Amino acid sequence: MAAHSGEETSPQWKTTIIVSSSLRHHDTTRTLQAQQHRVRWSDSVDPGAVIFPRSGVAFLLVDPQDHPEHLDVSGLIDRTQRFVQVHRNSFLLLYAPFNGKRQMEVLSEIQRSFFGSNLRILPVRNSAEIVKGMLTVAKATCKPHVDSIRDRMSLARAHIIESSPVWEMLRDIL
Repeated sequence: MAAHSGEETSPQWKTTIIVSSSLRHHDTTRTLQAQQHRVRWSDSVDPGAVIFPRSGVAFLLVDPQDHPEHLDVSGLIDRTQRFVQVHRNSFLLLYAPFNGKRQMEVLSEIQRSFFGSNLRILPVRNSAEIVKGMLTVAKATCKPHVDSIRDRMSLARAHIIESSPVWEMLRDIL
């Protein structure tokens, strides 16, 4: 196996992404387009939604600043609940610098409401983190990458078991 120099030598991964029309002018979609992903706009997906069809993952971008201070978080919870019901493999990208009390309250309420569900929450501070998080998850869950990761995990597991002192001791006993 060749040493990793820190530079990515394989061609950049590109995919088709379905994006809510509400994000047409968002920095995140400009970045995705600049990386030459095929962005398809849709008025029929939830506002703030980004879907990677080949990977089977969907992201909902939520900014707590968009919800007035006096508004109960229940509107956001209802919206997220509908999103989770539609998308089996769903992620909530909670966009906030997380230095304010309001952002922490919203994060806590969402975590309480969706504990035990299939929703994963990714707190993000800026557009670069949004793009990096989405692409990392989407690439890792897209064939053939998911098969490659699974194969490497199996090899690592086999190596750990082979070199485990517990297994050596069991072999000696038997």
